Formats: sequence, structure tokens, C-alpha cells
Amino acid sequence: MGKDVIIACDFSSKEETLAFLDKFSGKKPYVKIGMELFYAEGPSIVKEIKARGHQIFLDLKLHDIPNTVKKSMNVLSRLDVDMVNLHAAGTRAMMEGALEGVTRPDGTRPLVIAVTQLTSTSEERMQEELLINAPIDQTVMHYAANAAKAGLDGVVCSPMEAGKVHETCGAGFLTITPGIRFADGEKGDQVRVTTPAQAKEIGSDYIVVGRPITGAADPVAAYERCIAEFVG
Repeated sequence: MGKDVIIACDFSSKEETLAFLDKFSGKKPYVKIGMELFYAEGPSIVKEIKARGHQIFLDLKLHDIPNTVKKSMNVLSRLDVDMVNLHAAGTRAMMEGALEGVTRPDGTRPLVIAVTQLTSTSEERMQEELLINAPIDQTVMHYAANAAKAGLDGVVCSPMEAGKVHETCGAGFLTITPGIRFADGEKGDQVRVTTPAQAKEIGSDYIVVGRPITGAADPVAAYERCIAEFVG
């Protein structure tokens, strides 16, 4: 599976989202639909973007009791998305339930990945506010190992942790990494960030890029810059 750039379409309306995608004439970038857009427009926006020919990462970060996640994933599987995620903190039983629920009758399913720690979480915040006293890289690796044992395809992690995740869980275990900024760009509210080129060097399989593309004066050029730096 080749590397790819996923654009985070963090918009609040169908109109804004489709107007943005219309800029990419002849291109069908992989897109992420997160909570803001999904809650605003519902499943119909997923179906419409899918019908346009885009691959979709549905970023809803499920985290609940195993049976609820299993049933919810069964519903989401009908949207024919390419990737879905959940929180690794929900335990192996929840992750296993998610896999069972998302697998379609014909045996196909989207990639299922787990969020380890959000890229806005620093080690200090994790220890002081979440009372997780292990170092953040050790916590991320432990969560990743649990996801691999549950049969998931990979994890969302900081690019800084991608190489170590591969060492811990194997080269085929995917790393999907947000927190991407251009070297000459602003970090925003992300704490653990890298450039597309650095993410490639460290070993990320997918990078998720939001504001550096969606907020750019020329989003298509910014996307192409990401592709050039990350995919080559």
C-alpha cells in the first residue's frame, strides 16, 4: 500500500466542502470527514463525496462499550468508506467488537485504525490531567500493540512515533499521522508536529493535512506540495 496525503475537510457545511473539492478539477484527493462536517450534514455528505470518486477516511473516533461500538460500526460500514477510526483507550474488547461490526456480509471492510494519543496532548498534560504516568511514547506503543493484537490495521499517531510503531507492531501496521505543517507554516494548536518530508523520512504511511491545505491561498498548490514532499 503506497503512501498518500489525506486532506482533512474540516468544514461546517456541504456547500463549503463541495466548493473546496471543486477546486481540484481532474484530481480526486483522499479526504477525511470528521465530526464537524458529519454532525452538520449526516451520512448524505459521505455518500455524495464517495459518489464523486474520492476515498474517504471517516474520522469519528468511536469510544463506548463494545456492543455499542460494534452496532455503530455496522451502520457505518454501509457508507462504503475506506477508513474508520476509534479510540484505542476503549480496550481490546471494544476494538474487536468494532472489527466484527464493520465487516460486511461479503467479508470486505474499511481499514480500521485506533487513535493512541491526540497530537494536541503533550506528555505533561497526559500525566497531570489524565493521570497516565508512563512516558507518552511508551503509552502510544502500548496502545498500538493492543490495537495490533485486536486485529486492527494501524493507528493514528504523531509522525514522531511512526517509526517506533512500525518497530513495535511490524512494517505492515499502518501509521496515519496528523500534526503536519510546512516548515514555513504555523503550528496552530498542535503540539507534536513535523513537515511532510520529515514524516516520510520517519516512516508515516498516510499524513492527514488540514489547515496548511484548506487555509492556503491556493489549496491545490499546497496539496501538490504535500504530495511532492511526502510521496515524491
